[in-house]
Amino acid sequence: MSISSDRIAWEEVIEAKAFVDMARISPQPFKDSVEFTCMPVGKGCAISLPMAPAVGLNRILALNDRDELNLAFEWMKTKTGRRHVQIRETSASHELRGWILDQGLVENGAWMKLTRPVPSAPLAMEGPVRTRLAGFDDAPIFGRLTCAGFGFPTELEPLWSCLVGKKGWACFIAELEGMAIGTGAMFMEDGYAWLGGGTTLAEYRNRGAQKALINARLNEGLAQGVSHFAVETAEPQEGQPNISYANLTKAGFTPSYIRQNYLLPN
Repeated sequence: MSISSDRIAWEEVIEAKAFVDMARISPQPFKDSVEFTCMPVGKGCAISLPMAPAVGLNRILALNDRDELNLAFEWMKTKTGRRHVQIRETSASHELRGWILDQGLVENGAWMKLTRPVPSAPLAMEGPVRTRLAGFDDAPIFGRLTCAGFGFPTELEPLWSCLVGKKGWACFIAELEGMAIGTGAMFMEDGYAWLGGGTTLAEYRNRGAQKALINARLNEGLAQGVSHFAVETAEPQEGQPNISYANLTKAGFTPSYIRQNYLLPN
């Protein structure tokens, strides 16, 4: 029985597919060492990586069916870390809100989902930052840069380095005067793309790296036959700067919906 009649939005589905694929291609010894697991459920998934500080690696997403949510929730309860369930606000029917209360979930911030169509022509790459598509030899530095930019422990570098050169993935490195300063990843399937892994080393922020990485991925998507792109960032708050949101909207992304984060009780 469905909690909501709303279908799962394509921008949710492509994101869930990206994380399912990330778990699939991650080396098994790495997954065993950090307890990284992912369970596909319906068109969504539940993903757990307890030592990761980010919500994105400890959550249930792209589900609004009662049975599927319960299946994912029971699985997630067996995991550790700061676990979340993400619910699209427009899908939050009275019945779904009752389910949230019944599980003892607590609101813990929200994400804005944004989308845009493919550009009609390649975007100009302006400014001092240059980008390049990472090759297999770049895998170690891609992993190191991504973890350093996000403030992740070094043990998680294989999570990102394993994406480089894999089918369906495009990984970019941003450089300033020959110095590698940032990263961005993109997962593509069936004409849709999800942008993730966008980060810049702290000492090089506000110099245009993320704008360059966004445009590089849009151009790559254009070349690969992508028709629509999806991405997410923290929900903008009045009076608080949100550089990620500003970069994305300047690049032609428009808000699609708010997705609330609900924290599982300990």
